[in-house]
Amino acid sequence: MKYIESEKVTEEEKEHIFQELLKYNLNNIEDKLVKDIGLFVDDEEGNRVAGLIGDTHGNWLEVEYLWVSEKLRGQHIGTELMRKAEKIAINRGCKYAFLNTFSFQAPDFYVKLGYKEEFVLNDYPLTGKRYYYTKKLLRFNCNENAE
Repeated sequence: MKYIESEKVTEEEKEHIFQELLKYNLNNIEDKLVKDIGLFVDDEEGNRVAGLIGDTHGNWLEVEYLWVSEKLRGQHIGTELMRKAEKIAINRGCKYAFLNTFSFQAPDFYVKLGYKEEFVLNDYPLTGKRYYYTKKLLRFNCNENAE
């Protein structure tokens, strides 16, 4: 056998390893259906000013990316995108949500939305932190009329 080290991994190399791992995973995982969630906000001129990318898989919503233009932050757009994603996930049968964020991003924002810190990578990538959060999704979390 020959071991090869590379500092420049090609897309083909990544894809090959991914496909082999995916093949193995699909033979062993109980739920194979992953469904994307894309939520976007465009301004009056059609410019994208915010968005959320994630997916649902079995019992879980995973929020991969949440971004709001700096000029629009503080206007509850991120909160609304998160609520919409959670509602979609609940309607798909999800019971939990998962996400991660950096210390310079919005850890307090997620805590205010009911997310619980599961663990933190300290000194990531050098001096910062990377937080991992989960939340139990309940129907009333996303029902605006619930009391």
